[in-house]
Amino acid sequence: MMIVFKHSTMMPFFSFTHYKSFWRSSIAFAFAFAFFLTFLLIANSLTLQTQSTTIPCNKDPYKELNLIPNPNGTVTRPNKPPQSPPAPDPNLNTLVLSKDLSINQSKSTWARVYLPRVALDHSSKLPLLVFFHGGGFIFLSAASTIFHDFCFNMANDVVAVVASIEYRLAPEHRLPAAYEDAVEALQWIKTNRDDWLTNYVDYSNVFLMGSSAGGNIAYNAGLHAAAVDENQIPKIQGLILVQPFFSGTRRTGSELRLENEPHLALCANDALWELSLPVGVDRDHEYCNPTAGNGPARMGMIKRRGWWVLVTGCGGDPLVDRQVQLVRLMQRKGVRVVGHFTPGDYHGVQDRDPLKARELYGW
Repeated sequence: MMIVFKHSTMMPFFSFTHYKSFWRSSIAFAFAFAFFLTFLLIANSLTLQTQSTTIPCNKDPYKELNLIPNPNGTVTRPNKPPQSPPAPDPNLNTLVLSKDLSINQSKSTWARVYLPRVALDHSSKLPLLVFFHGGGFIFLSAASTIFHDFCFNMANDVVAVVASIEYRLAPEHRLPAAYEDAVEALQWIKTNRDDWLTNYVDYSNVFLMGSSAGGNIAYNAGLHAAAVDENQIPKIQGLILVQPFFSGTRRTGSELRLENEPHLALCANDALWELSLPVGVDRDHEYCNPTAGNGPARMGMIKRRGWWVLVTGCGGDPLVDRQVQLVRLMQRKGVRVVGHFTPGDYHGVQDRDPLKARELYGW
């Protein structure tokens, strides 16, 4: 039986009347919801029907993903999704200003920083959301219109600075390249002297956030960041994992039930991991399956840092069982985790549907 929280809208994890109450409202939400989550997880224990045998793929996953594999291990991406430029000019009639800042020119990594216009008229500083976009580690960019719009709206509605990170893509740069880029971005944020960051960001109030593959990056980057000197990065308060992208060699009930779900079919999911993971490892590598190998032990670093973790998912996502498993394991490890799972919808719904995005962060 799949776990769902039967709410039409998500409780406002991000919502706050004034930005200084951002973290206080987060804690209040988490305490109120944690016992409810625990009760439901126990009372509605997942039926994780698993099998180790491989389901034959009757379709060409590369064709389904619109990828052309090349002999040298790279891929050709024939269709480039729409992109949006930044808008840094304060004279523009826009609610949120945005600009691109280089992180590491040798790796072509950069950040698109979103600044709510209202911040220009206030001296107090804002929380920072460090956002990692989705795309199966293979596709899309911080400049992709789908994520530009998401970050623009979130910065405006939440009244927070958002730094959307451009990381290297697989298979040209297999994992852990994206995690390394994410940690380097955090170190860059701490030391960068750009006026938008130094004038408007509260470096003691930082959250790592990502959707789909970006949720995986936020999680693994958090683990990497927890292992470095605290003085090298901003003070992280929590991780926000939106439909995080995880898998494993054994099929879960939701993967079997939604094998042909058009937004993330099982064959396509397998192909994305084959292209992203280090050569020679399977889907039970801890990058892919946080419940396998040394993954559970590494969660102790999150507990020691005292971070809150929010994990969201929905019933129409083939990965929902993985996400619930992650919440349950974090609970057993003593991590302060909050889960929010809704019926219906599909993988990546909040990236495509502005109303669903607004339900995510409140208004």
